[in-house]
Amino acid sequence: MQTNTQDFLKWLKTQIPLLEHLGIEQLGWDGQTLTVPTPLAPNVNDKGTGFGGSQAAIATVAGWCLTTLCLKERGLECDVVIADSHLQYLKPVTTDFETRVTLPDLSAADALAERVEERGKGKLELVVEVLCQEQVCMRLEGVYVAIKR
Repeated sequence: MQTNTQDFLKWLKTQIPLLEHLGIEQLGWDGQTLTVPTPLAPNVNDKGTGFGGSQAAIATVAGWCLTTLCLKERGLECDVVIADSHLQYLKPVTTDFETRVTLPDLSAADALAERVEERGKGKLELVVEVLCQEQVCMRLEGVYVAIKR
């Protein structure tokens, strides 16, 4: 069951009000990769480049969304949190950008769902990248934890 991303984004903005200010208007989701196209203008810093805090927030939310969508599509309602993250700012973001996160492999979501069903919680390690002109500008390595409701 593929989730309607516009409905999901509308709901998400009611849960995380900060997203209303970041200019995110759509999500791309194919069951394995989530993309978040984002305009630079509302996320600019005093140097005219992408604000690191915006990049960190969007990357954190992208991983959260992927984890949540994978579980929802497997019939599981869970509380998802980021338990650990490491950020690397590699290049300045100078134009509109895209945040992308992909499941490590196709079986990762099924394994997560099985762990949640068996133990009531599970974790998923993800790499989220912020891309500007197809170059990786920021990378978040994070551990997301899902707890069955």
